Amino acid sequence: MVISAVRRVSDRIAAWSPRTKRIVIFLVLAAAFALPLRGLLRSQGPPMEEGFMLVFPERVLHGDFPNRDFLHLYGPGSLWALAGWMKMLGVTLESERVFALLQQIGVVVGVFWLARPWGRRLAMSCALLSLLFIVPPLGLTALAWVGAVALGLLGLGLTLAGRRRVPHAPELALRFAFWGGLVSACALLFRLDLVLAVGLGGLAATAGLGAAFRKRVLLGFGIGMSAYVIQLVTAGPYNTFKGMVLDPVVYLRGGRRLPIPPPWNGLDGFLQRSGAISPPKWPLPHLETSQQLFVWFFFMLAAVLFVPLVGRAAVKRAPDRFAARVLLAGGLFGLGMVSQGVQRVDSAHFSWVSCVSVALLPVAVFELLHLRRASAARRAPNPGRGRVLCGLAIPVAIVLLLPHFTGWSYVDFTAQSFGHHRIAFEIERNGRRFYYGRDDVARAATALLKEVPKVAKPGAKLFVGPTDLRKTPYSDAYLYYLLPEYPPGTYYIEMDPGVANAKGSRMASDLAHSQIAILSGVWTNWREPNDSRKFGSTESTKVLRRDFCLVHTYGRRFDDHKPLYELYVKCAK
Repeated sequence: MVISAVRRVSDRIAAWSPRTKRIVIFLVLAAAFALPLRGLLRSQGPPMEEGFMLVFPERVLHGDFPNRDFLHLYGPGSLWALAGWMKMLGVTLESERVFALLQQIGVVVGVFWLARPWGRRLAMSCALLSLLFIVPPLGLTALAWVGAVALGLLGLGLTLAGRRRVPHAPELALRFAFWGGLVSACALLFRLDLVLAVGLGGLAATAGLGAAFRKRVLLGFGIGMSAYVIQLVTAGPYNTFKGMVLDPVVYLRGGRRLPIPPPWNGLDGFLQRSGAISPPKWPLPHLETSQQLFVWFFFMLAAVLFVPLVGRAAVKRAPDRFAARVLLAGGLFGLGMVSQGVQRVDSAHFSWVSCVSVALLPVAVFELLHLRRASAARRAPNPGRGRVLCGLAIPVAIVLLLPHFTGWSYVDFTAQSFGHHRIAFEIERNGRRFYYGRDDVARAATALLKEVPKVAKPGAKLFVGPTDLRKTPYSDAYLYYLLPEYPPGTYYIEMDPGVANAKGSRMASDLAHSQIAILSGVWTNWREPNDSRKFGSTESTKVLRRDFCLVHTYGRRFDDHKPLYELYVKCAK
């Protein structure tokens, strides 16, 4: 009965005109983004990550440079783009979140473009899967990784579009090749660690083509990468190398990695545990949150390997078939991203890999069925039905397998769009706002923000850090955004364990040259099975005790009743 109904619906859709199909697909994808949008725009963002993605572009607009004036672990491209965006629309939470939305749309459109050779219905299925994985993990935060993946997919799509035009429009193909290389380079300006994905996907997309096509791709790529000269000149080669390679790869890794695989009976990530205080109420039978994360890890790895292997088999069977080349290139692009899902095994990093590899599973499975039918020398009785079943069964199975991270999160944001069970509390100052997930923290921060202008004049340097400066696992960087008249007094606007609190770091000197210090006790109980538990340098604590006087404390933690925030000013000599 179900198969018959699917077949009837499939036949009716097949009878639509191409224009009608395009309009319907556009409306479906637009609705999928629109339903949770109001909830996403008014939800809590990660206080440090969204905080520094608000502060960094504003510092760029004021003439500061990444890795010279503030630590930035990724490429400068995302800051340049976001600074230009905010120059037009203003430095606001809303403009930052709209930029984040555009990045997410870029990822979904890129996946749709790659899956398009298998038909609109399968492509829409892949796009909706990508949306489920890329939207819920951190909400609308303009993180560089999402923008880099979007540009990487679009660059790969342009290169493949050029490949398709080589036989009948060689000049046009070369133009696509140039732009494919240029956009792929822009992806690396956002995140240099996407180089393996861009390289593998590009090699697969250009394999077997003439030297002219490959040279045109490399020309565009070289022009795009030349923008790194600006970074090297402004920050210096050593500062750039240390901030973008040594700090994230060598010094930071021990304080951020989590045991592999994730545990079956618990959550290791502090932020993951904080978000799981109120378990999702999914109406169907499901595994616990930690168990879903455990299953997701192995499922992600299987998808990362499965898609390029099917693509390789398809290319081997029909080297000139365009769809086979697309699947191999997309699969290898996803394979090149897998380090992101291994370096820290939590739902956000899994989502950033799954939005490509797992999202392409419907076309990979359909391609595998095609290969099996071809091997058996049998013709498919109804390819359209196969597309519908792959496009429906696989997404439904994934949502049922990982509901807390896909279906439930999406439904929850959609419910918040219509005013149901919002848990975000607004912190507002002089027209700037930020949302926090705890009412006690929001009230304490509001009281703190009212006090700062009473004890310091505009222009005084502001230092924001944790209560215990020997441990720097996280920072309430959003406070810099809400206090724009007080320029950051530290290089470590983003604070990371093993970096800000390392012996010989600039943090103690930065604190000594600041006039105001806000210390947060919100993250004092940070506990993860990694080096973030270790105490670092005591120099900053000595400077605080020697040079600063406590003005007031704000709020109390519910566990030990110690302050949520402490406000210090430079003591009079």
